[in-house]
Amino acid sequence: MNNIDYVVMAVFALLILCIGMVFTYSGSKNTSTFFEAGGQTPWWINGLSLFISYFSAGTFVVWGSIAYQGGFVANGIQLTMMLGGLITAIFIAHRWKKTGALTAAEYIGVRFGVKTQQFYTTLTLLYSLFSVAAVLYPVGKMVNVASGISIEASVLIIGGIIILYTAAGGLWAVLVTDVVQFVVLSAAVLIVIPLALKDAGGIQTFASNAPDHFFDFFNSEYSIGFFFAFLLYQTIYIGGNWPYVQRYTSVSNEKNARKVAFLFTGLYLICPFIWMLPPMLYRVINPNLQGIEAEGAYMMMAQKVLPAGLVGLVLSGMISATASKANTTLNLVAVVFANDVYKKFFLLRLLTKP
Repeated sequence: MNNIDYVVMAVFALLILCIGMVFTYSGSKNTSTFFEAGGQTPWWINGLSLFISYFSAGTFVVWGSIAYQGGFVANGIQLTMMLGGLITAIFIAHRWKKTGALTAAEYIGVRFGVKTQQFYTTLTLLYSLFSVAAVLYPVGKMVNVASGISIEASVLIIGGIIILYTAAGGLWAVLVTDVVQFVVLSAAVLIVIPLALKDAGGIQTFASNAPDHFFDFFNSEYSIGFFFAFLLYQTIYIGGNWPYVQRYTSVSNEKNARKVAFLFTGLYLICPFIWMLPPMLYRVINPNLQGIEAEGAYMMMAQKVLPAGLVGLVLSGMISATASKANTTLNLVAVVFANDVYKKFFLLRLLTKP
């Protein structure tokens, strides 16, 4: 990476931090504003946030590796996310808004009782620790491949920035920075694709030099059975994962809750076919990556075709995807702890203590 790439990344990080901090005052007026943005967020902002929150650098590391090795199989897998979003839009999203609950934990408490709520709250808080770690590792890997900066240092810096603006601005900060991150990530990917196509010799050369069955949606490892099993998992995850439930409950009405999920569905129908092209093209350019090396295919393609400065933009876009997924989880943890742990258990016991 060139020095200008580091400058681009630093400017982007400062921009995201400033945008998030703008909402420090408005986001902390009261619990409703901080945790659900007053329940009046525009559906399209929530839809973009839901979509980008579903991404992380892991999308480019894990799915990019699968795209490099298996081609369209990566797209076939991601179509399960589109179908899961469609099922959520039709049957689930509006029902979450109809509950009137601030969190999924609150609804569980009403429906199944306090003990069940405590059990699921504990599991969610523990799971969130691991899930944030899981999304921060791939971005550390990408930064390490591109710049040589250690994974540990990358995780600490990026994680610190995310925590700062999420804690200061609440859900509004999360949503608005997600929209900015969506724009930056999309621009970064769209810059890489034509340059990568040119380097691969064009579409016809790419198609003729690709491995056999590279454009099949299924293979022996990722079969039709895997597709349907993963579809079930994705439907449960999109429709019931607590951070994503916030996107359905923080809009003004049930109709808009459905629109959030429909926008997610539409984006997942189109974007994977565009975003998985660079590692597929890199398979034709350099077919020699083995095993874990394939995880760096996306970044290697970007470094090969992009001039100084744009590599930093692409890497910033990938970091932003990770930031979006992490900030969503962190905001959810804050909601659950404040609303379902502190307020209902610790504070209640303190007030009722003789």
